[in-house]
Amino acid sequence: MFSVIIPLYNKAPYIAKAIESVLGQTFRDFEVIVIDDGSTDQSLEVAKTFENKSITIISQPNSGVSTARNNGVKLAKHPYICFLDADDWWHPTFLEEMKRLITDFPDAGIYGSGYYIVKHGQERIAPIGVPQGFERGIIDYCEVYAKTLCMPLTSISVVIPKHIFDEEEGFKSQLKFGEDFDLWIRIALKHKVILVNKPLAYYNQDVDVNNRGVAVHKTYSPVNHFIFNLDYLYDNEKNPSHINQNEVYEQKVDSDLFEWYKKLIRIRLENKTLVYGKFREIFADNDREIIVYERVIEDHTIIVVINNSFNNWENVEFETNYQDERFIDLVTEGRTFRTGSNGKLKLDLKAKEGMILRKVRIDGDYE
Repeated sequence: MFSVIIPLYNKAPYIAKAIESVLGQTFRDFEVIVIDDGSTDQSLEVAKTFENKSITIISQPNSGVSTARNNGVKLAKHPYICFLDADDWWHPTFLEEMKRLITDFPDAGIYGSGYYIVKHGQERIAPIGVPQGFERGIIDYCEVYAKTLCMPLTSISVVIPKHIFDEEEGFKSQLKFGEDFDLWIRIALKHKVILVNKPLAYYNQDVDVNNRGVAVHKTYSPVNHFIFNLDYLYDNEKNPSHINQNEVYEQKVDSDLFEWYKKLIRIRLENKTLVYGKFREIFADNDREIIVYERVIEDHTIIVVINNSFNNWENVEFETNYQDERFIDLVTEGRTFRTGSNGKLKLDLKAKEGMILRKVRIDGDYE
């Protein structure tokens, strides 16, 4: 029934819990394929303690999470593919609930469940934007995502028919970030998306933020995921031929979300500094999930501020290299801010808010 693919890179403290959560499933028709992506700690040794006829362990040179998952799928013997990251885990009934969804909606392209976000040892249910009272059934992926900007599907809470995965040619290995978002969207544009609104997976954020990726060159960054979404929609605008062709399931894209992305795409096109400017991180607060960075080309400066949390934060203060300078927020197309004589900038940030601040020239023109 299910092939469970676990990509593994330097997760020695966590991999046992991940595997045990699969072995503890109430539904028993599955195999486990662990792809070690060149771990340099004891991850592989820990995984091998579980090796038996239902668990296959493969080692490969460090190639990245997408390649690891794709290689795992190539070895899969069952018609439905699940993914579980090595530092996350499942509720014991995850596979049982997925089996019920497949039985009730056999023609879907992807199935998923709600999930917990685990941070500082505390579990909270991810705020997926489904309607109140929704229990299970077909969802409009874009509409649900737009409600809370919380991904309704994650790499640890989905099941994909193997033939659908193969048709889409799997994860794009060239993507450094957002490879899962990319695949979900490609599937959702053509097929039904089925969700059971129960948290059945645990997304563990109590992991070194710079060690979440599988490949050594990959680090987690909310900013890069944010920018990836813009690039994806921009590419679709330039090359729309693969969208709405022979669709099995016609999906209505949320117009507000799409207009929002189009605005951000326009900002990127009109401000080359945002794309090509020299990068410098200004401020990062992992606890509050805030990151601030600047991009500079000669005297052209843009500062990007991202609040990736679901909380509002007041009086967020950080230092810049600019004293008594005025910045305009390109997102709102009107709000202005001024740094102090000490070069510091103080902002109030709403939940999931992003600002793109462009320094204003002395003559009043924008850079």
